[in-house]
Amino acid sequence: IHMHSHCLSALGMAVSCGTRSLSQLAELPELHQMLRQTCRDYAERELAPIAGQLDKNHTFPAKQIQELGAMGVMAVEVPESLGGAGMDYLAYSLAVEELSRGCASTGVIVSVNNSLYLGPVLKFGTEEQKQQWISPFTTGGKVGCFALSEPGNGSDAGAATTLARQEGDEWVLNGTKAWITNCWDASAAVVFATTDKNLKHKGISAFLVPMPHPGLSLGKKEDKLGIRASSTANLILEDCRIPLGNLLGQRGMGFKIAMQTLDSGRIGIASQALGIAQAALDCAADYAHKRTAFGAPIAKLQAIQFKLADMAVAVESARLLTWKAAMLRDAKKPYSKASIFSTEAAMAKLAASEAATFVSHQAIQVLGGMGYVTDMPAERHYRDARITEIYEGTSEIQRLVIANQVLKEYQQ
Repeated sequence: IHMHSHCLSALGMAVSCGTRSLSQLAELPELHQMLRQTCRDYAERELAPIAGQLDKNHTFPAKQIQELGAMGVMAVEVPESLGGAGMDYLAYSLAVEELSRGCASTGVIVSVNNSLYLGPVLKFGTEEQKQQWISPFTTGGKVGCFALSEPGNGSDAGAATTLARQEGDEWVLNGTKAWITNCWDASAAVVFATTDKNLKHKGISAFLVPMPHPGLSLGKKEDKLGIRASSTANLILEDCRIPLGNLLGQRGMGFKIAMQTLDSGRIGIASQALGIAQAALDCAADYAHKRTAFGAPIAKLQAIQFKLADMAVAVESARLLTWKAAMLRDAKKPYSKASIFSTEAAMAKLAASEAATFVSHQAIQVLGGMGYVTDMPAERHYRDARITEIYEGTSEIQRLVIANQVLKEYQQ
């Protein structure tokens, strides 16, 4: 099986793959292995030692985000001509996993900028929009955010009450968006608002809004259980005026843009969850060798061994699902087959998020009392893991997406 790879840039090189094959699930291509190792080394050196402090103080890792920008990780899929790394989604998945293994907050900041902000602009933006809204966001100097959820609607994304009306050569936006990751640190947002009330979800459009901007304000930073180094808040629009040219895609295409964006974003969140799960497993296995009870390391106890075995199986099976989803997306199947990658992404996100909560829970049990205090990272992994079952589509929504596809296949 031949892999057609040629060198590009970022991290010294990147990947442009022709034929895709399942052999990659057995062994990653060499360039992907190098990227993975580079991100792993960076996370161990620069993120893991400070992750506890970032979490405790709610500190946005600005310096690290700029360094990751220089490595190409803030715009993995963006072509080099626009300042990105020109790599594929498998490479992006590997990068997010390794960074999240060091610091899950950093992982989600990277994921939101790549998948939720740059992704839709890259896919639906005009050439002019790409120059203005992508290139400045590839270096880590600026990050973007994605504003879909509202205080009154989360999973029911089609019920958007934020309105956009046309006045002369401007759009005027009014409404409140909720749970917006990165918003306190962002320089732009992709905002979804209703342009035609009567059309329900087909009346939603997407807009590019600079930040800060007159008529746009931010609510208080949420005091969260986990991923505390990333900012989350309401984004409030009060007669926020933007040029007509800031409409992303066609009028009424917003819901479709949001759903396709989240399909890709779920691969990023699956990768973040994998990083958290792997970090928890690392912590538990390492501790099992060092902790002595009943005259021997607890790693000798079958009760501990069985826990570690179950944890390892959960992580590895979720990882393979995530890689497969990324590879299906990279294969760029015709649009009629979009549901295949969409279902795989939902499966990956479901499996990886549930693996993260399971593995981080078990890791605390392996550590006992030491798992419950901040001297060890196990309690942080436990807190960080929980959100992965909620954002970018809850586990319940993933199950609906998956079941819908399964039932379709058996429909007469």
